[in-house]
Amino acid sequence: MHRRAPPAQAMTSQQIALMAIAALLVFWTLGAYNRLMALRNGIGAAFAQVDDALRQRATALALLAAGQADTAVDAAAALPRVLGAHSAVQAAADALRSRPARAERATALAAAEAALQGELAPLVGGLTQAAGSDSALALHVAALNDAGQRLAFARQLFNDAVQEHNAAARQFPTRLIAGLFGFSAAGRL
Repeated sequence: MHRRAPPAQAMTSQQIALMAIAALLVFWTLGAYNRLMALRNGIGAAFAQVDDALRQRATALALLAAGQADTAVDAAAALPRVLGAHSAVQAAADALRSRPARAERATALAAAEAALQGELAPLVGGLTQAAGSDSALALHVAALNDAGQRLAFARQLFNDAVQEHNAAARQFPTRLIAGLFGFSAAGRL
């Protein structure tokens, strides 16, 4: 003899309400996660512009190091310090390139960049004075200044992207999702 299964019971209005709330929470969680991912990806895109400006400045420094700076004695003495500081910037940028939203890596790049700027300012000042009669040197100094301006603009875009990400990650209730999925505060340059 076969037993008959008991008839299916209809869902109560309480069960329907609980399922609707659960579905709403799942969709909200997905939306918050996707927003935080988009903002994190925006940090990566903004860092690509910073990285491009850093490469442009590296090219300008390489041209100066290739013999263009020997017209100014002070510049020739300062160039090794600048190149050493630039190596530290490149190492920090390489570390940040893999994870642009990591605060400690951005802080390391900002510190290396500040040290480079301290070394670079006297060099550029000396080269600007020496470039009066040397048009090639003047072009290299102009390229270095252009790269610095481009870097400042790219750094501002990066910091804006970081600020937007951090603000979203701190908002309640998105803060709960950020903590759950490992979205920590990103660092500024």
